[in-house]
Amino acid sequence: MCRSIKVLRRPPPPATTDEIQAAALQFIRKVSGFRQPSRMNQHVFDAAVGEVAAATDRLLRALGPSKAAPKPGTHA
Repeated sequence: MCRSIKVLRRPPPPATTDEIQAAALQFIRKVSGFRQPSRMNQHVFDAAVGEVAAATDRLLRALGPSKAAPKPGTHA
C-alpha cells in the first residue's frame, strides 16, 4: 500500500476535496508506475485520478462520519 496515502475517514473535520484528490493521485501513480505520465498518457491518467477521487468521495459520504476519538496530534 502507498504509505503516503493517509486515512481519510476520521472524526470531524471530514476529508477535504484536496485530500481526496491527493490520495487518488498517489493511488494512480502507484498502480500505473508513473510519477508523471507522458503527454500521450496524460488524459487517461487524469481521468483515472478523477474517477478514483469521485469513488472515494462517494464511499466516504456513504460510510458517514467516523465515531472514533481523534488520534493525539491530529486536528479535532
